[in-house]
Amino acid sequence: MTVPRQPTPPDLPGEPEPGRDGGRTEDRRHMIRRRWLTATIIVLLIGIPAGYLVISANQSRNSGRDKEDKYSATGLTEGWPSKVQRRLYDVPIPPYSAEVAYYETNNWRTSRLYVQFLTSNEGLDRFLREIGTKTSALKPKDITISKRDRNVVGWEFTGPGPWSGLTHEQKDPVPTLDVVVDRANARHPMVYVVSTTTP
Repeated sequence: MTVPRQPTPPDLPGEPEPGRDGGRTEDRRHMIRRRWLTATIIVLLIGIPAGYLVISANQSRNSGRDKEDKYSATGLTEGWPSKVQRRLYDVPIPPYSAEVAYYETNNWRTSRLYVQFLTSNEGLDRFLREIGTKTSALKPKDITISKRDRNVVGWEFTGPGPWSGLTHEQKDPVPTLDVVVDRANARHPMVYVVSTTTP
């Protein structure tokens, strides 16, 4: 006697066919991994340069604050005096000078411009020539800037040197310049100038 075959029940709705679900799951995992990797790369590409920019900005800001503190403690202002000031006080700072700072005082009797700058030997020669004197006029160990003027801007000429100086006197109202040179660096002298004018 033949037993009739039972009909195969149809697949239930939403039930995956054998073997297909595993493929979808694997595709989903692969897609998640790819998205995660893409997100990580984007974070690294944006985050690392941004981090360097923040660090660099902080270092630059701190360096600027250090310089500002250094000069504010002496009354000097970092940077170059204006062209008008340089012309009025006869202080032609050589091009490419570094560590330039200045301070100006005025009263009813006299006006003074205090200037410091680091230059080359050629720059020093040019500066002295332009104010009307020469390098040979510098006298060894002659600190021509008075103690009073040194105290105004906190200059202390106590380093190893060698130090030299000169006073370039001119008739009023043309300024008189007191110049002190520090040659601790033989190739790059540090120059200090006090220009005094009587209106």
